[in-house]
Amino acid sequence: MIDETLLDDSERLLRADPRGLLRAVATAGAQVRTAARAATEAGIDGLRPEGRPGTILIAGTGPEVPLAADLLTALPGSSRPEAAGGSAPLTVLPATGPLAAPGALRWTLPRWAGPMDLLLVTSAEGTEAGLPLLVDAAYRRGCSIVSVTPAGSPLAEATTHRRNLTVPLTRPAHQEAAGHLAAPGPYWSLLTPLLLLGDRLGLYEGAGQTEVAALADRLDRHAERCGPTAPTAGNPGKTLAAECAAALPLLWSEGPLAGAVARHCAATFTALAGTPALTAALPGALTAHGALLTRTTGTSEDDFFRDRVDEPEAPRPRVLLLREDAAAVPAGSAVTAARDLAHEHGIALGEIAPAEDAEGPLTALADLLAPLDFAAVYLTLA
Repeated sequence: MIDETLLDDSERLLRADPRGLLRAVATAGAQVRTAARAATEAGIDGLRPEGRPGTILIAGTGPEVPLAADLLTALPGSSRPEAAGGSAPLTVLPATGPLAAPGALRWTLPRWAGPMDLLLVTSAEGTEAGLPLLVDAAYRRGCSIVSVTPAGSPLAEATTHRRNLTVPLTRPAHQEAAGHLAAPGPYWSLLTPLLLLGDRLGLYEGAGQTEVAALADRLDRHAERCGPTAPTAGNPGKTLAAECAAALPLLWSEGPLAGAVARHCAATFTALAGTPALTAALPGALTAHGALLTRTTGTSEDDFFRDRVDEPEAPRPRVLLLREDAAAVPAGSAVTAARDLAHEHGIALGEIAPAEDAEGPLTALADLLAPLDFAAVYLTLA
């Protein structure tokens, strides 16, 4: 359980937040703008790609790595002539090493990586010794390389030395780094240049400078609705936190963009707030998580020797249905089946969908992602 009285006391919330998690998630819009400006100054808009890469390789240590990988494949495909042939294959390079310390991590290129491939590297610090080694290995193979990292860091110097593109990680004025790797908000500074790059390469459409500016405005709007001074009754972030506190969140998604958000938010709930969450895409979610909705809790009454004092109650599932489209749902659809299944078994179900005025995939992304990011922070603090 959480202290719900804390949610409506903004002063206590801020005192309970020495790591600046709320400030970080509330400034997401500013981080998008600052990162977009840094990417423009680094020369992303001036790139003249000779066709799309054969394979995209992504490496790094933060939450933006799996989210970027999901979004690069989930965003609507480009209709440009030079982009014909579908999305480029994508591979996330896992970190390996005998120790969990960043200095001991290593990333290995696949044997087939070569001149047709693009390596994207992100790092909020740029000091992981394994990343410059990865850049060197990619350069020897002839790969194109783009890194997003602080200027002057070992990773930035390695990329620049190899005559490839470095986008300096620039935070908004007076914005300090959050005190947790999984903190929502800061990942936008690393993710934004990758979105702009993918649009420039023709991997998808709807993530250019105009759309990114609209994304920043949308995140600002959610910061007003979900911020600490907004009361719980009209605050989606606080409401979600209260609903998920004693539950097992089941994040069911309809569509690839909603699936990317569900996976990211489940990881944030677990890593930041310590609240386990499960994800599944419709219609498979009805089978994958059906037993969780129908199971009986507790111990059989015929177990005479069980301890009946202070028995902890197992958390009940709560379904959060993430939809990419706010339009009416036709009868017989997977969404209707999900609603019926939850109602049949008395399971609470909530839905998150883009607002009707959402234009383009990035504003839809903000509508799905921002309330859940705020919810993860409130769960952590309360």
